[in-house]
Amino acid sequence: MHQAQQQNGAGVGSLRSYGVGFALSILLTAVSFGLVMTGTLPRGVAIVCLFAAAIAQMLVQLRFFLHLDRSSAMYWNVMSLLFTFFIIFLFVGGSIWIMYGLHYRM
Repeated sequence: MHQAQQQNGAGVGSLRSYGVGFALSILLTAVSFGLVMTGTLPRGVAIVCLFAAAIAQMLVQLRFFLHLDRSSAMYWNVMSLLFTFFIIFLFVGGSIWIMYGLHYRM
């Protein structure tokens, strides 16, 4: 079974890898929560910091739990993920564009 996983490009992480990913996820979640709850930063800076923490959280999830990296075995997995992001961008962007046009004409 291990050989079949190797051929499909499926990676299996170690307990240490999962632990590091879990710790980073908890840390990024706590930072975001603390940033919002304390209100120490101005609103614009807090929003930028939240977006940065969200992007970092996404990268941690992709690396440590989905095992996506730049290896050649993961090429098609990364391509399908990028295509998914493109489709989501088209749907969300198109919906916002249509709603803006409807709002403008009303």
